[in-house]
Amino acid sequence: MTRTHPQNFLFLSLFIILLFPQLFQTSNGDVGTAAQYSPPYLPTDCYGSDSSQFPSSNLFAAAGDGIWDNGASCGRQYLVRCISAAVTGTCIPDTTIQIRIVDYAAGVASKPSADGTTMVLSQTAFAAIANSTATSINIEFQQV
Repeated sequence: MTRTHPQNFLFLSLFIILLFPQLFQTSNGDVGTAAQYSPPYLPTDCYGSDSSQFPSSNLFAAAGDGIWDNGASCGRQYLVRCISAAVTGTCIPDTTIQIRIVDYAAGVASKPSADGTTMVLSQTAFAAIANSTATSINIEFQQV
């Protein structure tokens, strides 16, 4: 007859409790939507016609109403990744970019590919995480 030791049960229980959550991908950010917009990017509601506002990587965005915060979002940086879209295969897997907010989505100089999104990404930023032919994508984003 086999006896079970309480220490073995405790060890197994702790192992399961600590390992189980690691089996599922968790989210550390917020979920929203993103569109894209093309040049001209100036002037912006954050910095006017100052071209030095744009990061050299061209990874920037305009903030939608949900994150605009009456202009307080100007200069904020976010990690952004595409999590899904209307068309399967639109997202570029395992790709996260860091963008800088330089404008307000409702006031951008050129029309976004979709209205009412959380962010409107520059063409470069959008193409870095999704197929550039998409009009909008679902994103996960986190302020840095």
